[in-house]
Amino acid sequence: MSLNSKSGEKNECSFKVQNLPSLKETLETPIRAKKHKYVCCENLKVFLLGLSFAYFSKALSGSYMKSVITQIERRFDISASAIGFIDGSFEIGNLLVIVFTSYFGAKLHRPKIIGIGCLVMAIGTIITAMPHFFMGRYKYESIVTLNNASSSLSPCLRSDNENDETKALREEPALEESDCTRTSGSFMWIIVFTGNLLRGIGEAPIVPLGMSYIDDFAKPENSGFYIACVQAVGIIGPVLGFLLGSLCARLYVDIGMVDLDFVPSLNVLLRSPIFILYLIISVISFNGFIGMITFKPKYIEQQFGQSASKANLLIGLTNIPALAMGILVSGAIMKKAKLSFIGIFRLAIWTSVTAFMFNLLFFIFTCENSKVAGLTVTYDGNSQVSYKEDTLNSFCNSDCKCSTKQWDPVCGENGITYASACLAGCQTSTGTGKNTVFLNCTCTLSAVLSVTGNSSAHLGQCPKHDDCSKMFIYYLASGIAGSFIAALSITPFSVILLRSVKPELKSFAIGIHTLCTRTLAGIPAPVYFGTLIDTTCLKWGTLPCGRRGACRVYDTKSFRFIFLGLMSALRAFGFLLYIPMYIVAKKEFNKSEKSDETDMVLGMMNVNDTDADVNEINSLDEEKQTKL
Repeated sequence: MSLNSKSGEKNECSFKVQNLPSLKETLETPIRAKKHKYVCCENLKVFLLGLSFAYFSKALSGSYMKSVITQIERRFDISASAIGFIDGSFEIGNLLVIVFTSYFGAKLHRPKIIGIGCLVMAIGTIITAMPHFFMGRYKYESIVTLNNASSSLSPCLRSDNENDETKALREEPALEESDCTRTSGSFMWIIVFTGNLLRGIGEAPIVPLGMSYIDDFAKPENSGFYIACVQAVGIIGPVLGFLLGSLCARLYVDIGMVDLDFVPSLNVLLRSPIFILYLIISVISFNGFIGMITFKPKYIEQQFGQSASKANLLIGLTNIPALAMGILVSGAIMKKAKLSFIGIFRLAIWTSVTAFMFNLLFFIFTCENSKVAGLTVTYDGNSQVSYKEDTLNSFCNSDCKCSTKQWDPVCGENGITYASACLAGCQTSTGTGKNTVFLNCTCTLSAVLSVTGNSSAHLGQCPKHDDCSKMFIYYLASGIAGSFIAALSITPFSVILLRSVKPELKSFAIGIHTLCTRTLAGIPAPVYFGTLIDTTCLKWGTLPCGRRGACRVYDTKSFRFIFLGLMSALRAFGFLLYIPMYIVAKKEFNKSEKSDETDMVLGMMNVNDTDADVNEINSLDEEKQTKL
């Protein structure tokens, strides 16, 4: 029995039609089809992951090849037309097979064809890099590279004054015909051409077969999303490709043969105790700083009951100007006081410690938990911090049959927030939208709270007390002062980093510092800060599919101690390392001062000796004049 195109595509999920089925097999066919479809959908996710990586790899290698065209031209000493021919070899290889792979590949096992294409593309990439290992050292067109002697070589030396040594240096060594194959102008660029050609051949099946496979086996509503995800990952490739090309363009071509200001330079940096201690302190401090700036808006929302928009607005209007002002003032202080290295070090330490003291005041400025029935208080108004499925239920809403997973809070007249109007025991409502008011809410009437009158509730959580607004003002004021004082240490620490290494390693030291802080602080800090904050959640939201959603109510007391405690602990641990760092810095500074004093004394002695010689010559001249 022949298969049409649809049946042929299902062969890839191991679903084949052979002989006519029996009655039993006919009854079992829907069940088997569901099983095969389920397996196919599971395999589709793995395919998406592999295809995304293939998209990323081909885009990265292609953009990197574009970024090093100039280097290839100089390395092989070829014309621009030859470079264009090499660059176009990818398109040539792609065009040779694109029609065949897109047509015949659809009739075969498409993932296997794509995998073979990726393998060919990888082989082509390796071949492209092979000439670097076969060719000799690159000959730079400079007279400086020809001069390995200690004596200087004048670029304009007349032939009548040229000795044998300098003449030998000027004359290029004679090359035999066999040596030409290993020079920069050899025909080994053909290997690059071949490798790029293979890369184009291997890339051909990835796009057409990959897109069609996704569209065939994904649900219609998911197909566009999956394709967008794959293409989005592919866009990252060119960005990293050009960045990698920018980095490699700074390196010498004969890596491993020429001294590159990398492994030895890194070794020098790692042997600097001040730099190592500074790096460790920075990583620890940045963990606290990144965690703080990531979750500070959330902390303000939960602790002081402020909206997200207001929290972000106040952070931008208060902390950022204070930081900018502190940086400018610290620069002015260092300029006016003309601080030495140790003086700058002391300024950085004292301002950091003072800012840390201001941050400890945050523990004082606190507000009580929001009163949420069944979570932070009981339905009678007693204090409670816990969450279980049955704590949201009470005798006052037992007749309502409410869902405990729903979160649509209402604020009762008694000042208590309820997870929903149903859990508040409300019987009727009036108004629409945000102006909706719920009436006859049985749970808002409590003998313990001595509430009388209208038993109503309105949408939204109940606001915090007025005392909380005052605490928020104090929090902002101490935060502004702490940000200003902390900013006073930013520039001094930057100067410490620059002066703790050799002048030629300053840029490299900053790069290593940035790499370490972003990798070891910028990436992990938000993750473990968020994980610990999640442990303080009292009520999680529920998605329509039944999964856990975002947290709705936090235990603000636990939130405060985890958030502020973790941040303070990290900074305090960093401060402990200031002690050995200061001791080492002071020793290095004293050695430097003694070395400068020695040089000054030697310089004075040389000046005195010169003056004595001049006086002696003058006296001899006077004696000669007298004799004459």
